[in-house]
Amino acid sequence: MAEVQSILTGNGDQRQTLVVVFLRGGADGLNLVAPLDDDGYYRARPRIAIGRKQAVRLDGFYGLNPLLQALEPAYHDGALAIIHAAGSEDNTRSHFEAQDLMEHGGVTGGGWLGRFLQARNQAGSGPLAAVALGKSIPECLRGSPAATVLQSLDDFSLGDNRPRLTQSLAKLYGAQTDGLAGAGRDTLDALRRVEQLRNTPYLAANGAHYGGDDFSRGLRQVARLIKGRVGLQAASVDLGGWDSHFSQSLIMDPLISRLAKGLAAFYQDLGDEMHRTTVVVMTEFGRRVEENSAFGTDHGRGSVMFVMGGGIEGGRVLGKWPGLSREVLEGPGDLPVTTNYRNVLAPILQRHGAGGKLSQVFPEFNIAPLPLYG
Repeated sequence: MAEVQSILTGNGDQRQTLVVVFLRGGADGLNLVAPLDDDGYYRARPRIAIGRKQAVRLDGFYGLNPLLQALEPAYHDGALAIIHAAGSEDNTRSHFEAQDLMEHGGVTGGGWLGRFLQARNQAGSGPLAAVALGKSIPECLRGSPAATVLQSLDDFSLGDNRPRLTQSLAKLYGAQTDGLAGAGRDTLDALRRVEQLRNTPYLAANGAHYGGDDFSRGLRQVARLIKGRVGLQAASVDLGGWDSHFSQSLIMDPLISRLAKGLAAFYQDLGDEMHRTTVVVMTEFGRRVEENSAFGTDHGRGSVMFVMGGGIEGGRVLGKWPGLSREVLEGPGDLPVTTNYRNVLAPILQRHGAGGKLSQVFPEFNIAPLPLYG
């Protein structure tokens, strides 16, 4: 099930939003974005490779899985960049350990997104600075200034007696001048904003059509919060189930379709708001280059990341491609990681207000930001 975690503040004028999509299970980057002109790809995958004729050509070398064709307009608009051979330094090939390292941003306490929010900690941030729509707070949000877990906007309420309770609380907080009173007023303001959203039917703009799955519903919720000016700073949406050890097409194809439909609808729905919104798609690791006997792939290393919107200079596939000849493969036959995921996140976080505090977000890491913005 997809879970949506949204970061809210009392500042309705906050216009920049970071959306983090995590593909849990180790998504096969070579199946999402194929190196069509690398002969090693077809030697390693005689049965499951993306055919040159079926792929959506991006340039003279790479092609999208045809199920991702809905993302082609964003790519040609210059609003979508792809980073290949991306990942972390973790080489355990363990889902738990790789996800843990990536969400924490290294071997350190708290999550990278929580530390980012803590580092920027604007005056407008209140007790609703971190709101998780789901059943638990994701590890990337650990250490954020505040965190509230919700399953839906319907849970964000004071109950049936809320008018009287709200009036009483407003009177109480209005008579005080300390920090607690300010936080209380911010909370009541956020409650009023969300109440207005709940009472107004949401219609996607620009002819966008979201799917009926959890992932699309999550992105639709994020779009609603962005347009509702609730002060959304960041959101995290999970799409799990990518562990494709056998019958890879049966496992991955439905997920790829959901990913494409959800992201394409979000891009179309937001329109000009995408200039102030950045979507980053990441996964804990990629898959083995060579297919296995069960028409699947085993745990590997390098995969792909997608970055959409946010004023990026897209329409490019970034990252150093190492090739797929046997002598360059890592360990039992994996695509090496040539771009660390932190170097993809770093310029995004700078754009979203990290300033000179990236070393606090990613401690003990020598940051070399990827030139996403040209």
